[in-house]
Amino acid sequence: MTAEPLNVAVIVGSTRAGRVCDAVAGWFAERARRREDLAIEVLDLAAYAFPPCYPQGATPSMRRFAAAVAVADAFVVVTPEYNRSFPASLKQAIDFAYDEWQAKPVGIVAYGSGSCGHYAVEQLRTVFSALHAVTMRDWVGLDLLGPGMTEPGPDDPGPAGNCRPHDTDDRLRAVAALLDQLTWWGRTLRAGRRDQPYVS
Repeated sequence: MTAEPLNVAVIVGSTRAGRVCDAVAGWFAERARRREDLAIEVLDLAAYAFPPCYPQGATPSMRRFAAAVAVADAFVVVTPEYNRSFPASLKQAIDFAYDEWQAKPVGIVAYGSGSCGHYAVEQLRTVFSALHAVTMRDWVGLDLLGPGMTEPGPDDPGPAGNCRPHDTDDRLRAVAALLDQLTWWGRTLRAGRRDQPYVS
């Protein structure tokens, strides 16, 4: 069991123009890929042509996203905080799957302007609990207005530009704690699902 890498999907939760989310997700994914026990795939919601309204039947993009969720052993959701919650684009995508989330662990990387994304994290815990997923106690929070962020230059597109986290001791410890917990839960729950199908 320990020789098989854990399949971790890093979900880029914002589709907003000028977003920072893809840069934050890329920063996190680079650090997660340093671990030989993890296989990292980035799922960018902006790459899916999701319908603007929830249709009666699943579209090809909805099915493709649900299939990517199904094969993952664990998840790391990267999200901004919007109005003390998380983006509608992320909630829409989460709702496109159900059984695929069950009995799997979810880590969260959040960011905000002053709050480090705390409120988005708490909202996501409630949502994933309803989906029978297990959220990690520790999470990674970034303050876009605080130190340790690359300042966007005058020629950078959008309001966020090239805003990107720098490595700091605190941040690297937070990433390590999140990945340690995610790996333990991911391996344990994967073994449990193989031994006996989850009953919701």
